[in-house]
Amino acid sequence: MNYREESLKKHAEWRGKIEVVPRVEVDTREKLSLAYTPGVAEPCLAIQKDIDKSFELTRRWNTVPVITDGTAILGLGDIGPEAGMPVMEGKCALFKAFGDVDAIPLCIRSKDTDEIVKTIELLAGSFGGINLEDIAAPRCFEIERRLKEVLDIPVFHDDQHGTAIVVSAALLNALKLVGKEMKNIRAVVNGAGAAGISIAKFLLRMGAGDVVVCDRKGILGGETCFNDAQREMAKISNHTGLCGALADAMRGADVFIGVSGPNCVTKEMVHSMAEQAIVFACANPVPEISRGDALEAGAAVVGTGSSEQPNQINNVLVFPGLFRGALDVRASDINFEMMIAAAEAIASCVSEEELGRDYILPYAYDLKAHRAVAAAVSLAARETGVARK
Repeated sequence: MNYREESLKKHAEWRGKIEVVPRVEVDTREKLSLAYTPGVAEPCLAIQKDIDKSFELTRRWNTVPVITDGTAILGLGDIGPEAGMPVMEGKCALFKAFGDVDAIPLCIRSKDTDEIVKTIELLAGSFGGINLEDIAAPRCFEIERRLKEVLDIPVFHDDQHGTAIVVSAALLNALKLVGKEMKNIRAVVNGAGAAGISIAKFLLRMGAGDVVVCDRKGILGGETCFNDAQREMAKISNHTGLCGALADAMRGADVFIGVSGPNCVTKEMVHSMAEQAIVFACANPVPEISRGDALEAGAAVVGTGSSEQPNQINNVLVFPGLFRGALDVRASDINFEMMIAAAEAIASCVSEEELGRDYILPYAYDLKAHRAVAAAVSLAARETGVARK
């Protein structure tokens, strides 16, 4: 199937992937009077007295916006908020299908950080959590940081943390297969945008021995850093002080993680890695190196972002269950402990008997995995004191 051509046809047929469906009947005078005026005045007054009642008397408790400014859409780049709408709608459909979370696409016509933060802050009273999506770096870091400071509901940038969680889950199982420990590995992350920096930070917090981050100009450090986030990353990574290009970083590395662009890794580069190397080439639609080439070059385990290949590394394993778990306990935040709980839950859904070089992650549509993530996240929220019910 030509997915692009067929998808365009189906989108014209669907005219949208989500819709609003009432949860109550309003087909009699009594029902209408309960759902709307005059009866609706009573819950309004109750919320006026105690704003937290909005989580009990409305659908706020289960509603999340999927918010973009259209600047980093699905590998397509800055194509505008309206052009990003099909992606946001798709994300909302996945929220509902896999987490039973009601999600609404919000595409903001602004690239101004202050405007975006203020817009979301003003709308936050309608939602139980905020999902940021496809906002370009470095602006995405600042937007998330500021929203976390002013809001008392979870704020989660999926391109950063969702990617880091699912990559880490895949790595936990891949390391089991090759008989290596997190504390002893050197990982190379190619791509120093939102996803790459978040993956690197996450792996370091998980206890990775060393992480080296590369961008187009090579290993991060000095003149290869283009923004504050990259400069901060350079300070905490690359413990041995490697310099040079991606090929230099990969020589002797145990793990390669690509969140960059197509065909930037050669067979020779993979061949230069350590024995039993792990290669996650996640660029879409064309990976950094093809699965076949990576295996031929000696990689022991290979994952990609493609649903057409084994070991698809896909954020959809993360965000539905993560938000389900956070919303269920009315969490005020999504912290590192909740995110590591999600990663470990995903990894645990592949049993010792099932685990193999072509199966390191559950499939994206595996409802068992989404339920496991939700349960683990709820528990971690309670244990870390951010749950409010």
